[in-house]
Amino acid sequence: MKSVPWENLHRALAIGVVLAVILLVIAGHFKDLADASFWAFLFRLIHIWSGILWIGLLYYFNFVQIPSMPKIPDEQKPAVSKVIAPTALFFFRWSAASTVLFGLITMTYNQSWNNIPVSIGMLLGLIMAYNVWFIIWPNQQKALGLVEADADTKKKAARMAMLTSRFNTMLSIPMLYGMVSAHLPQQW
Repeated sequence: MKSVPWENLHRALAIGVVLAVILLVIAGHFKDLADASFWAFLFRLIHIWSGILWIGLLYYFNFVQIPSMPKIPDEQKPAVSKVIAPTALFFFRWSAASTVLFGLITMTYNQSWNNIPVSIGMLLGLIMAYNVWFIIWPNQQKALGLVEADADTKKKAARMAMLTSRFNTMLSIPMLYGMVSAHLPQQW
């Protein structure tokens, strides 16, 4: 069977970037590279892409992986806990960090600090990112056996990571509302 270029993830991402650059040229936006509004747009684009990756993985964990684990035979669980979960958690952590970084840059460029729903959304996103790095990740390291822990500690850590992940899922709904309501008139 013949291989296609997008069969490889890195090539698919590179092709996607090239297609976006082609769209930039076709739309005539290349002349705006010296304009601050173009950079504000670019940072918002990266913020949104990072956020999609982050919340997509959050939803994957909560809608797919966590509910499916009890249904997986014990002898097959290491495939998830030793291979899939650590990789997913790597992208989960760093997409959270990237989302926060580019969100802060975007808010600075757009001077949207006084938009109350956006500011609340940002605060919720910061809480969620804190949870990812300082509660979920350390507990997942124990639960997955990436750091030394006894069976009872692993069980408690898995529960804490799950509960915090569910808390983030809950916060993701008002956070998303706050972030996308930026262009609505404020009634405050």
